[in-house]
Amino acid sequence: MAIQIGDRIPEVNIKRINDGIDTVDTHRFFEGRKLVVFSVPGAFTPTCSEKHLPGFIAHFDAFQAKGVGVACMSVNDPFVMKAWAASQDAPAAMEILADGNGDFVRALGLEMDASAYGMGVRGKRFAMYVDDGIVKLLEIEAPGEFRVSSAEHMLAQLP
Repeated sequence: MAIQIGDRIPEVNIKRINDGIDTVDTHRFFEGRKLVVFSVPGAFTPTCSEKHLPGFIAHFDAFQAKGVGVACMSVNDPFVMKAWAASQDAPAAMEILADGNGDFVRALGLEMDASAYGMGVRGKRFAMYVDDGIVKLLEIEAPGEFRVSSAEHMLAQLP
């Protein structure tokens, strides 16, 4: 069953890309923070590179002005995520998360089978607003769509 509004983020380890690559526990990562986390099916894929990440980069300051951080995640290895963030000029303060084995998306119940595209198990395209580890808003895209997980939509939904 997929995570629901009001649920606590499940505890798993993921990789955070900074100057290096750190392993972070999701409970500690989300503790005491307000974050919009958006998940893309794959770094360097068309919609993710042309619309999804660029939208959050363009509106990054607006999220910051609301006191909300932004985290981008994908079921990719940390080296790919680091290269993708650099190629997109992601702000240094944007959290870049690599869920290389899909442990986090599986724990969220938001994995999808992209084997038909040669991508294996990936995360669905979604965005969620998390306040101190509790999901306050969750938007999951229908297959092939890009609407409710956009930066513009999420900004409009924030308190």
